[in-house]
Amino acid sequence: MNLYDLKASPNARRVRIFLAEKGVEIPSQDIDLSTGFHKSPEYLEKNILGRMPLLELDDGTCISESHAICRFLEEEYPTPPLMGRTQIERAQVEMWNRRMELELLYPLINIFTHSHPMWKDLRTQVPDWAAVCNTHATETLDWMETALEGREFLATDDYTIADITGQCAVLIGKAVGVRVPETHSNLSGWWTRVTSRPTARA
Repeated sequence: MNLYDLKASPNARRVRIFLAEKGVEIPSQDIDLSTGFHKSPEYLEKNILGRMPLLELDDGTCISESHAICRFLEEEYPTPPLMGRTQIERAQVEMWNRRMELELLYPLINIFTHSHPMWKDLRTQVPDWAAVCNTHATETLDWMETALEGREFLATDDYTIADITGQCAVLIGKAVGVRVPETHSNLSGWWTRVTSRPTARA
């Protein structure tokens, strides 16, 4: 297997943390966007969207999208389970992972994309959309504070991919000025727990 990685990408980081939690090391290739490799015919044949991460298997099969990669890795390396142990847990993990993607990670990525100078000539920026996403992400942090009352982790009693997605989201939030309020003790406690894990710097 070979992992096409992008160090600055929160989605690629989700896969790196997932692998680290599994205790699995696979060959990886860090892509430098400035070289244009991700737009080359060679890479587009592997992933038509030209994005990272991308997992290429030994038989040439290519899997893109971070959650799909993690799903494959969960079945390939089932211990420790990061997507739930039972039918109900798996559904809860899926629910919370989607919440973290749709309600926190993607709004924060949109703030970065639509407001940061690095994207000025790469994407059409809509500053008003960045402002809308800022409000949305802030409201998400508010209800996460409530949801984490009496809980150590988001979906189950164990650390799961939902927590991985959430922690990668909060990390990019720091880069765009959307931080966990000091008054949110439940969320702050969760953040301390997930970032104190040895895999957090993967």
